[in-house]
Amino acid sequence: MYLKKPLWSEGIQAGKGDSTESDAEMPASTVVGELVNSLNRQRLYREVTLALRTGLRDACAEFSFLRVRGLRSILKFLQSVAKSDTTIHIFSQTQSLPELQVVPVLFKHSLKEAGDDYNDDRVGNLDHILGVEPIKITSPSTDAEVALALRVLEGCCLLHPESTALAHQHKAIKVLMNILSTRGVLEQGACLDALISIMVDSSSNQMDFEECNGIVEVADLIRDKQVDENLRLKCGEFLLLLIGHVNGRERPSLSTIHEDIMQLLGEKSASLIWAASQFGSTLDPEQRLTALHIQARRVLESLDLY
Repeated sequence: MYLKKPLWSEGIQAGKGDSTESDAEMPASTVVGELVNSLNRQRLYREVTLALRTGLRDACAEFSFLRVRGLRSILKFLQSVAKSDTTIHIFSQTQSLPELQVVPVLFKHSLKEAGDDYNDDRVGNLDHILGVEPIKITSPSTDAEVALALRVLEGCCLLHPESTALAHQHKAIKVLMNILSTRGVLEQGACLDALISIMVDSSSNQMDFEECNGIVEVADLIRDKQVDENLRLKCGEFLLLLIGHVNGRERPSLSTIHEDIMQLLGEKSASLIWAASQFGSTLDPEQRLTALHIQARRVLESLDLY
């Protein structure tokens, strides 16, 4: 995603400012401009698909250090894609192609639960008989790999909302709730962000979260004063976003969320969360982020008073 400006566009850009061009030449200039735009789109598409294929190849590797390299490449790629509506659209197009879909690779490799590996010889023999190549992961996912995979998942769902449906097919909520309850602070923080991204406008994932009693796990973390303070703050931000953005729909899937928070955190904290969750509707992104941090701190302080 870092190719130089194509040479063919320089003459067109220079010609745009030429006021001596006659009206009779305008149609030809328009045709050339359309050709240049078409070439640029084709170039961007090739660049996007190449970056995806390269990153996904490593993300499917048997060794964790190779998967980490692939995930870093994909994450950097997504950050570059997010800078342009054109590249976001092209990325969304690629996600309709099974061989370029990112989310399934994450759940089949980096976010794969240990018990799902093909370690049983009988399974391997059956796969051989059926002509199916078994997935063999020779090294488990490290903490850094899981955290990176969660960041990639978050980015995919934010840039391409249909990726939330792919995540649902791989039981994403169940996998992420297991990570939240068993992994370290690094993965837990990334997990909370990923949970928000896969639940926005996804009633199926929201219902899965409710069935997994996800709010109970988050409430347990934020109430526990032995838990890392930054993680507790992240839990506060999660609850604010959950109430204000994920659940702020006409027909919320998380129908009992308000009652659950009131029972788990108390009426005062629940009221504060509800009031604070309405922040930022007229603020720019940076101001909203600052407001989110401030309100999460207030929620945490309200809990620590008791």
